[in-house]
Amino acid sequence: MKRVLAGMMLLAVAVPLSKAGIFITEWMYDGTGGEFVEFTNIGSTAVDMTGWSFDDDSRTPGSVNLTVFGLLAPGESAILTEANAAAFRTAWNLGAQIKIIGNLTHNLGRRDEINLYDSQGNLVDRLTYGDDTIGGPRTQNYSGNILAENLGRNLAAAAVRSAVGDSFGSYASSGGAVGNPGYYYAAIPEPATMGILGFGLAMIVGLRRRG
Repeated sequence: MKRVLAGMMLLAVAVPLSKAGIFITEWMYDGTGGEFVEFTNIGSTAVDMTGWSFDDDSRTPGSVNLTVFGLLAPGESAILTEANAAAFRTAWNLGAQIKIIGNLTHNLGRRDEINLYDSQGNLVDRLTYGDDTIGGPRTQNYSGNILAENLGRNLAAAAVRSAVGDSFGSYASSGGAVGNPGYYYAAIPEPATMGILGFGLAMIVGLRRRG
């Protein structure tokens, strides 16, 4: 049986024009379905992730190659997980359209860092987290979600812990972990001459058919 999960979030924040491209949008450092990191393209154009990479707190570009993600369309998310990709897809009931790289060996800890690099080795986004050191949600079996206004700001303390039925469309995996991997922030239209978007901008968190 196919299931459609959806969420809508109304922003009462100003989103700068620089908020375009690929960002870290969700993470879980330990989970019964496998720890994971979600990257989302919130820009208005596709991004080729050939040569892009991930690393944890060792901060070494090229450590984990993300080339397999290929072209990430506007509004599309991709998942990096320690679990086998097929097992993760099954645990979270994700459709074949969700891009997943599995068998991550650079495992995340309770206090760690997520670093995303482009094909030139430039840092694109960083999330330093640790609920017992800098605050924020403990992402053990419950993912943390980065709010739109905090994308790219490395503010794990301001992240929101997933809960079943929340505004992110979170639900429980077959193993009982709670999150919303594969959901996406829809591409936000950007005014050509303004540095911010107005208050009350509607942003779709996700409308994803899972099969």
